[in-house]
Amino acid sequence: MDPRQRIEELRRIIEHHNYRYYVLDAPEISDAEYDALLRELERLEEAHPELITPDSPTQRVGGEPLAAFATVEHPLPLLSLANAFTEEELLHFDRRVRELAGEERVEYVLELKIDGLAVALTYEEGTFVRGATRGDGYRGEDITANLKTIRSLPLRLQGEYPDLLEVRGEVFMPIEAYRRLNAAREERGEEPFANPRNAAAGSVRQLDPRIAASRSLDIFVYGIGISRGREFHTHGEVLAFLREAGFKVNSHYVLCQDIEEVLAVVRQWDPQRRRELPYEIDGLVVKVNSLALQERLGTTAKSPRWAIAYKFPAEQAVTTVKDIIVSVGRTGVLTPTAVLEPVRLAGTTVARAALHNLDYIREKDIRLGDRVLVQKAGDIIPEVVAVLPEARTGQEQEFQMPERCPACGAEVVRLPGEAAHRCTGMACPAQLQEGLLHFASRDAMAIDGLGPALIKQLVERGLVKSPADLYRLTREDLVGLERMGEKSAANLLAAIEASKERPWDRLLFGLGIRFVGSRVAQILAGHFPNLRALMASGEEELTAIPEIGPKVAASIRRFFAEPQNQGVVDALEAAGVNIGGKEKKEEGGSKPLAGKAFVLTGTLTRFTRSEAKELLEGLGAQVRGSVSAKTDYVVVGANPGSKLAKARELGIPLLTEEEFERLLADG
Repeated sequence: MDPRQRIEELRRIIEHHNYRYYVLDAPEISDAEYDALLRELERLEEAHPELITPDSPTQRVGGEPLAAFATVEHPLPLLSLANAFTEEELLHFDRRVRELAGEERVEYVLELKIDGLAVALTYEEGTFVRGATRGDGYRGEDITANLKTIRSLPLRLQGEYPDLLEVRGEVFMPIEAYRRLNAAREERGEEPFANPRNAAAGSVRQLDPRIAASRSLDIFVYGIGISRGREFHTHGEVLAFLREAGFKVNSHYVLCQDIEEVLAVVRQWDPQRRRELPYEIDGLVVKVNSLALQERLGTTAKSPRWAIAYKFPAEQAVTTVKDIIVSVGRTGVLTPTAVLEPVRLAGTTVARAALHNLDYIREKDIRLGDRVLVQKAGDIIPEVVAVLPEARTGQEQEFQMPERCPACGAEVVRLPGEAAHRCTGMACPAQLQEGLLHFASRDAMAIDGLGPALIKQLVERGLVKSPADLYRLTREDLVGLERMGEKSAANLLAAIEASKERPWDRLLFGLGIRFVGSRVAQILAGHFPNLRALMASGEEELTAIPEIGPKVAASIRRFFAEPQNQGVVDALEAAGVNIGGKEKKEEGGSKPLAGKAFVLTGTLTRFTRSEAKELLEGLGAQVRGSVSAKTDYVVVGANPGSKLAKARELGIPLLTEEEFERLLADG
């Protein structure tokens, strides 16, 4: 088959299966079969880059970070809705609509009010060309690259469609994705998002589309701003068309003959029913069904007269803070949690509420023994809304973050400018598994076969309590583990033994010192003769090294001042792990690429990105993340990004992978 025809066929097939999986939740093929189709398309487009189009499924995820968002003017204002908080206010809305319309009874469509971020999507000749935020209603931000990462958003429409179509929708984050994201942020010591809406808004406004792609965003569409080439008469017709065109339309909309039917449906959406949804809603939207009547009713400066949002009241309760306990996460972050007098809230018993960090506690002035007002954020996450100071007896106590880790006893520190308190002990049992995984990773000690499942077994059985214990493992220790036979055990022991000879900068990186990545570790190894010399250095000596700033220096000194970490280094050295030679490294040697700046783009087949970077730096080159006039060469792999276009624009020499390999060999 002609490559062009096969590419078009694959795109149609893949988009069909995207629609079945992400919109209808009714997949027809396995993940492996889907991946095979996508890989075939990627190979064909790689061989024929001139056939790549913006609406190809391969163009959904990735792309280079943006410098800033461009401004988009909405062809029709994207206004917010007026709110109603009681049934009386809904009846008042209906009376006003009927008076303006001169009708005895008006037909409405009732939809769920998804708690997310309003967006406008523009399609030309059926192809998605632009997406924008609401902004001030008249101008928004161009977030096309981030919206393309949402799998349920069609890049090309199905069936018959208008020449120009602008669709309005709501980007949201499913509840489970929100929980995972916040857990990860708290582990890293970052501020958690307050609710799924904030998480969705923060994700679609990332300048790096790869971050948006990692956050499991979704979208429901609910209306049309512009339709050139096709007319509609009712809002119900619009929703039916949007579904046929391949959009994800929320299935809970209801056609109501009058306001009494609207009120009957509103009463059905009690807190229990809302909690059964996999996404968050904060109300219901009532819309006049007739588009002609919508046009007659018009808008105010802020909102349409033909629609209103009914907002659910938040369920709250008063209880007592009995205690504040502190847990230690996998990355050493200490997280305080309020232990509450149990109270029924939003259908469940609430006995704990996350307090996030010390700043959060101080801002709300939460003390042990306080009477507090609590609610579930979005009916999901228990949170302390406010303290009731008038209920204080004088017996309440201020909370203090512990100075020593509750899991291991190591010093707890809080760096300037950070909200998180952290344990400094690398053998802390609360963070041991994550630390071992980093220690064994490719850029550190590169211990093949030591993955998450095996590390978990080693820790749970008490065989490994610090990285140094890896070098004491025996065949007998390993063969009794799940999925670990004689051959696997022998291979792992050989990999552990081989790791002893790694350059000591790899060991330094593997220790997991904050702010000491592989590049900083290489710089330090080039300055100090061995790890002992680094451990004995002061902050003044460290900051005198180019590229080592005060924050990095302070982190290094703090790490090696902890007796627990000193003990781990002693044990590693005793086990025969290379901690550096006795003499300082010579600064000479062959550096044929000294002073040259390289940029890597696309996927290399003969090297990983980190391997290529290490080889270049070993020859004296600098590897940078973006192309500029000061770039000497751009190495181009498969599926290159926008760096390739930038290099061509600036006339930067390009190297294929074969040419790159020859250059390394010549060096």
